[in-house]
Amino acid sequence: MRLVSFEYEGNTSYGAVKGDRIVDLGLLMGDKAIDLKSLIEEDLVAEAQRLVDEHEGTVALDQVRLLPVIPNADKIVCIGLNYLDHVREVNREVTERPTLFLRTNDSQVGHDEPLVLPAESGDFDYEGEIAIVIGKHGRRISEAEAWDYVAGYACYNDGSIRDWQWHTTQWTAGKNFWHTASFGPWLVTSDEIKPEQTMTLVTSLNGEEMQRATTDMMMHTIPEQIAYISRFMPLKPGDVLVTGTPGGVGSKRNPPVYMKAGDVVEVEVDAIGVLRNTVVAE
Repeated sequence: MRLVSFEYEGNTSYGAVKGDRIVDLGLLMGDKAIDLKSLIEEDLVAEAQRLVDEHEGTVALDQVRLLPVIPNADKIVCIGLNYLDHVREVNREVTERPTLFLRTNDSQVGHDEPLVLPAESGDFDYEGEIAIVIGKHGRRISEAEAWDYVAGYACYNDGSIRDWQWHTTQWTAGKNFWHTASFGPWLVTSDEIKPEQTMTLVTSLNGEEMQRATTDMMMHTIPEQIAYISRFMPLKPGDVLVTGTPGGVGSKRNPPVYMKAGDVVEVEVDAIGVLRNTVVAE
């Protein structure tokens, strides 16, 4: 299934994309699950699939406002420096353990929603990534069991305000400006993508390819990330792990290429789809 969170005629809901329409699972599920996070937490994905098989879509996909896949995640944990070409271009050392930082929910938008270039900076960079959503509670998860904890996958653009990111050795400021990241267009459930399946990630700016990598190029694999993070914090259904960006970021090009108002940035993952956003100035 391709699961979305959306807003339509002033109401928020969630559902499954079926052709060019959405099966409104919020309506069909009623009190069983009030949003996509609770659908996952209550282990109702299989029931949702049955409902999707039995019903046609009632809402046109192009008539809704898509929200970040999980708009209300308890945790958004991002992995930095996870592709060797990116480590080299930023002149950093390879680390034995994953480099981590956190994002807030309101730093994100959904598919086709505007990314906001803040008034404080012009150094707005793209970072195409793959996000995973956790499907069940776990702590001290082993690498061997890690795939069992993945509910699904989405595209992610970890938009970064570079000058603020490098104010100190801590990246929080540059990674959390309002509406600078995007998450979508939907969650492809884990039954559609096999564990260890190699996916291709491509980031384009105004139609020009800027980044390309495959997931087998990650230095810290998805199971390693889940195992490491779950050692120090319990993972919950709906938590989001953003798995790292490859080389080709704008700040390390000569001359640098930063996103500006009017630019269109796309993050495409062959097994998921295309996450597209236009940049606007605040």
